[in-house]
Amino acid sequence: MYVATLLTNPKTPSLDQVLLESLRNAWGGGDGTWLSPDEAAEFTLPELPDNRWDVWADLQQMGVDMIVQPAEGRRKKMLLADMDSTMIQQECIDELADEAGVGDRVKDITARAMNGELDFEGALIERVGLLTGLDEAVIGKVLQERITLMPGGRELVATMRANGGYAALVSGGFTAFTANVAEQLGFDENRANTLLAESGKLTGDVQRPILGKQAKVDALEQITKRLGLSEADVLAVGDGANDLGMLGRAGTGVALHAKPSVAQQCDIRVNYGDLTALLYLQGYSRSTFAEV
Repeated sequence: MYVATLLTNPKTPSLDQVLLESLRNAWGGGDGTWLSPDEAAEFTLPELPDNRWDVWADLQQMGVDMIVQPAEGRRKKMLLADMDSTMIQQECIDELADEAGVGDRVKDITARAMNGELDFEGALIERVGLLTGLDEAVIGKVLQERITLMPGGRELVATMRANGGYAALVSGGFTAFTANVAEQLGFDENRANTLLAESGKLTGDVQRPILGKQAKVDALEQITKRLGLSEADVLAVGDGANDLGMLGRAGTGVALHAKPSVAQQCDIRVNYGDLTALLYLQGYSRSTFAEV
């Protein structure tokens, strides 16, 4: 048995009852269930539709995300999340670079690295090198003035934890940011790279070993083993090429507002919904979200 979930942007909910019913009828699905009025709905399917990606492409033109997945085991026991452009709306290193006056140069490298065009470790070393001499206090300034949480993040973490789930934030960014974001959102733990500083100034380097694509897979393996969970119990979410390893290994890997080259390698893609989409695709209705 499969389940199809339809989603729209919560800020402009536009999911139409007629659309839901026509798709359900065309695929011979079960009764439609509204998870949130005009925003999210689901129905069961006896088998995986052959034309689901053609339908997905048509729905994208209408501002609707569609996820089709096995119904069994879709509610997960662990959240493994990327931070930059996933749990927050920015790339922290780009914001630091703006403060250092090298924003455009660093943003170009970041975009290419996240799209899989550059080696992540090499790109990180190059970008951090451009921050040499930046006052360490700028990190606090960026956190306060430039970093904003991705909508739905508080609800996602709180609801999964309220239902016995574990939440881990694993980033190729920096601990100075993950520690703050993890605390704001209620994550159980966080892992990231450490920016090195001397006498209050960034040295232009990071502590070794560098946490990149493999470190996220390692986190998946280590945390599930520690908690006595299987990888099938994990919901992973990310947007960049360095997230593909954990997205492919997790029971449910979600490409959230991802780079095209990343999204095309993932079966579950959320382009219009926010982080609450990760609750809907597990079968949670908005009325069951934890209070935040």
